[in-house]
Amino acid sequence: MTTSAATITYKVPKRRHPVLQFVVQQPLGAAGLVIIVLMAIAAAFAPLIAPYDPLMVDYGGMLAAPSREHWLGTDSFGRDVLSRVIYGARTALAVGFLASFAGSTLGAIIGVISAYFGGKTDLVIQRIMDVLLSFPIIVLAITVVAILGKNIVLGMDTNLIIAIGLPMMPKVARVVRASALAIRELPYIDAARTAGFSHTRIIFRHILPNVVAPYLIMLTAFVAQAILAEASLSFLGLGVTEPTASWGLMLSGAAADFYQQAPWMIVFPGVAISLAVFAFNLFGDSLRDWLDPKIKL
Repeated sequence: MTTSAATITYKVPKRRHPVLQFVVQQPLGAAGLVIIVLMAIAAAFAPLIAPYDPLMVDYGGMLAAPSREHWLGTDSFGRDVLSRVIYGARTALAVGFLASFAGSTLGAIIGVISAYFGGKTDLVIQRIMDVLLSFPIIVLAITVVAILGKNIVLGMDTNLIIAIGLPMMPKVARVVRASALAIRELPYIDAARTAGFSHTRIIFRHILPNVVAPYLIMLTAFVAQAILAEASLSFLGLGVTEPTASWGLMLSGAAADFYQQAPWMIVFPGVAISLAVFAFNLFGDSLRDWLDPKIKL
């Protein structure tokens, strides 16, 4: 007599690709990401997409209303508004990403160092962060720009990037420090110290990789603030200068004088700024919800 053992099979569910999982769980964030990608494509391929040279002046077509030749009209110099909006995306995204990356990265490193060493080091660093946090972002950015002036490197004003990124640093430092304080007490950090690893190795190899989630959330969220800060500084004449295409610059100068006669000069750059800030805020909030395990539960 033979007996056959029953076989039990378990069907392991297929795991979705992280991008597809994000799209399904966070549709609004995915919509924001689509807008960001489209803007990035427009900025990268601006010479191919823009119908005209953004610097080309046509005094015979000044303040022309939207038409087949100029879909979004022209400005007070006869320059095509659509072309300048497309090229303005280059300035906004480049300054936004670089300023946010610089401020967030430096803030993350400072936050981890503050949490890891603690004591007087933590006390001094946090008091400095308190001083920086006491100033509104735009006020601190204006102060830094006024002190440093302009420094053009490879077509970018590095001092403008520093001015926008610096006010973001203390907020990131605070958030990352809170996460690093909990990680510092974990057993594997004590094991690394016991093994004789240097402070630098423990910070960069064992703590920083574990605070990537809050870092990415802050980095994404601050791009929107950086774009808005760049537009504000350019509007005030402290950021990008003529004839470079910039959304904030398009709202200043002659646009304020001809806004009744040619409202398209301020409407379309304003819409571009609002859309970019809205998209990054949507994506940043959704990314926070997706990466935060407490919210996901």
